[in-house]
Amino acid sequence: MTGMKRTTEKNLMVFSGRAHPVLAQEVADLLGTALVPQSAYEFANGELYVRFEESVRGCDAFVLQSHTAPINEWIMEHLLMVDALKRASAKRITVVMPFYGYARQDKKHRGREPISARLVADLFKTAGADRLITVDLHADQIQGFFDGPVDHLMALPILADYVKQQYGGQSLCVVSPDAGRIKVAERWSARLGGAPLAFIHKTRRTDRPNETVANRVVGEVKGRMCVLVDDMIDTGGTIVKAAEAIMAEGAAGVIIAATHAILSDPAVERLKSSPAVEVVVTNTLPLGDDVSFDKLTCLSIAPLVGRAIREVFEDGSVTSMFDGHA
Repeated sequence: MTGMKRTTEKNLMVFSGRAHPVLAQEVADLLGTALVPQSAYEFANGELYVRFEESVRGCDAFVLQSHTAPINEWIMEHLLMVDALKRASAKRITVVMPFYGYARQDKKHRGREPISARLVADLFKTAGADRLITVDLHADQIQGFFDGPVDHLMALPILADYVKQQYGGQSLCVVSPDAGRIKVAERWSARLGGAPLAFIHKTRRTDRPNETVANRVVGEVKGRMCVLVDDMIDTGGTIVKAAEAIMAEGAAGVIIAATHAILSDPAVERLKSSPAVEVVVTNTLPLGDDVSFDKLTCLSIAPLVGRAIREVFEDGSVTSMFDGHA
């Protein structure tokens, strides 16, 4: 009977790609486990190779990789890891992607465009993923692109509680950088004790990526410390223009808060010279020394990811982590 018992015991195993090993290690430490050792390297022509150094048969596998630059390489490594686990008889494979690559390409704006976010979901399903865990998707409907359970975690409590702690004594206002993200701003407002809302009315150029043309503040920001919230900062153009527009309307100050710090060039220079007093982000993506600057505060997402993994492993409720708002 001892043999039977062993096969029914659940076995949690955490795997990490090479994109963001620091976060993966922090998550593993919080779960009281070690990352499974593996070999991973490139062949001369750029093809990737991965192999796990111990048996994964029957395990409950959690494969963590954040889709950072070079993004296509890390997505491919992530897919290969999932395929290796499937072929090595892992019992269940949960893909943990703190940042979901291609999430901004979630619909067709014009004819003959791909819906890349859907393709990424299909690739992971084909590779063998049973479940996804991700943080702050660019668009909620991406959850429906994956044929299986998706745990959509929110960094808002971590970011908002920090802002409340640092600036709670001041008259706050939550500002959405565009009308489309008002729902997120409303959640922020509730977390900050009902702070008033404003948004930036902007026009985006369809022919040029990462570029907006007009900014107009809708709402009362005068004399208030404004919390400008977004899901990601890429080149920083949109968010810095928004911060400047808010200050031009007589705001007392601006704090920029975003989950994903992509920080492609020239984001760091833009943010440094922006009117924002602080830029608060999380470590869903690795932040090297080359992108750190005085105004930047990085909060760890590891406790959130670790707790979600534990809830999934123990068949608990991930929704309960967000007071039923998940």
